[in-house]
Amino acid sequence: MTPMKRGVTCTTTSSRALSTRCRAGSEGIGAGLRACHGGAHLSASNKAELERVASLIATPGKGITACDEGPGTIGGRFEAVGLKNSEEARRSYRQMLFETEGSNDYLCGAILDPETLYQRSTTDGALFPEKLSSLGVVPGVKPHLKIYTLPGQGGSTVMQGLDSLAMRCEEYAKAGAKFAKWRSPLVIDVAAGQPSALTIQTNMDDLARYALICQDNGLMPIVEPDISLKGCHDLETAVMVNVQVQSALYKSMLDHGVFMEGATLKPNIVNPGLDCEKSYTVEEIGKANIDVLNRCFPVAMKGANFLSGGQSLADASARLSAMNQAKGNSPWNLSFSWSAALQLPLLDLAKETGTLCLDEMSTLYLEELKIAGAAARGDYVPQGTEGAHIPKQYVSA
Repeated sequence: MTPMKRGVTCTTTSSRALSTRCRAGSEGIGAGLRACHGGAHLSASNKAELERVASLIATPGKGITACDEGPGTIGGRFEAVGLKNSEEARRSYRQMLFETEGSNDYLCGAILDPETLYQRSTTDGALFPEKLSSLGVVPGVKPHLKIYTLPGQGGSTVMQGLDSLAMRCEEYAKAGAKFAKWRSPLVIDVAAGQPSALTIQTNMDDLARYALICQDNGLMPIVEPDISLKGCHDLETAVMVNVQVQSALYKSMLDHGVFMEGATLKPNIVNPGLDCEKSYTVEEIGKANIDVLNRCFPVAMKGANFLSGGQSLADASARLSAMNQAKGNSPWNLSFSWSAALQLPLLDLAKETGTLCLDEMSTLYLEELKIAGAAARGDYVPQGTEGAHIPKQYVSA
């Protein structure tokens, strides 16, 4: 038998059965495995659109207004300040968040609850996704459902909604959404050994499968591994766990064949636990976040939009600004995707009157966005101890 030359397709009669395994010359070794690599199943135009949306979300100095609370969650916020929770109240409030004059100078995107996708602006009758797009703000949607407890993991949870996700993504894309966001909440509990390897892998595999399904239906996925501020762990432990979680996420995304250039990260700000007894400066916290990113965040992804996670606007802005000042030549755009940090001060304005004082809210909202935009550029200057972690015993002393 004539010896086969390396890199040449087999053509002899005796080797035809092996031909599909010997196409290294024209297709490359392991060509048959490429179906699960870098979005190989996606068309060139689909990839280009996903990357375009990811680039828009990574616009320097701009961030995301997260308005994706379900009717029950936003209703709880309304009722806490004496407001009635109705569909019209939710619609008019969110119209203010979308259409405040000048807000699009600081916003690149808005995350909507599915209810809001189908509501209209009273300004011109346009559906909110259309209205946002006309203002240069990319509309997105929250497609996950409710969390449930993972058995045997000390109360750790996973998010529901993958089974019907493809159908809902197709529907949301038709309604005008350009991206989606899926949250996987985690808690650091050193004594309980959480998050365990199982908890991490289960949640990160879910995020990867969500991202894969989104991209297949034309939505740019934002992946949100959300590690709570709760706990007594120190900053070094937080860095370790965040690196473990994010590394598992990116590995799973790559294994699933997610097109990384067409995806965005929404991480928690890396912080010591709220009950940590050790003090940290805002500069130390900012550097800790950059350390996590430098150790595992793929350069293929264009940016990270940090969640506030219960932090005040001042603390979240101080920490985001410190990150941008510390990132050096790191290639990513680092910005915000905030809900409570922006919205709770607005709703406090309604406490005295029990009405949606939309004009006053709009004025304050624009001032808040200016602060957030400055933090996204690294220009926010903290006042006093803003952004620092101060143990509770010192706060109350």
